[in-house]
Amino acid sequence: MRLIIQLKRLGKKKVHHIPFQLSSVPKTLQSLIAACVTTEVEKYNQKRQKMELATFLNPQQIQEQAEQGKIAFGEIHNLTLIDVDKAISTALLAHKDGLYVIFVDGTEIKQLTDPIEINEKSEIAIIRLTFLVGRLA
Repeated sequence: MRLIIQLKRLGKKKVHHIPFQLSSVPKTLQSLIAACVTTEVEKYNQKRQKMELATFLNPQQIQEQAEQGKIAFGEIHNLTLIDVDKAISTALLAHKDGLYVIFVDGTEIKQLTDPIEINEKSEIAIIRLTFLVGRLA
């Protein structure tokens, strides 16, 4: 199943649209989170395992990166691989702790065991909540 997930942060205007290819249709919020985390961890680990001898930037890549505000060669210094099970448990704990919320077709899904019905046209939004730190004077 192919999905496009919208990633948002409170207080920020930019919305990231991330395409996901899932092997099966998730039936609960927990299985959706696990599938998304597994996909991202696999991409992350593949980048760490692929070694390039030398990287060069062409003028178009330099221009695109300059528009984003940072020009880099894409070198990866941390080659540590991520454990999928640990990443899934961390993501589930973060949801339980209220660090992010998930909306499916405009409806917030609160419980990990809540059933969800999604298809390729479903709008899935993940909103990361930002907490203010400090004290009142």
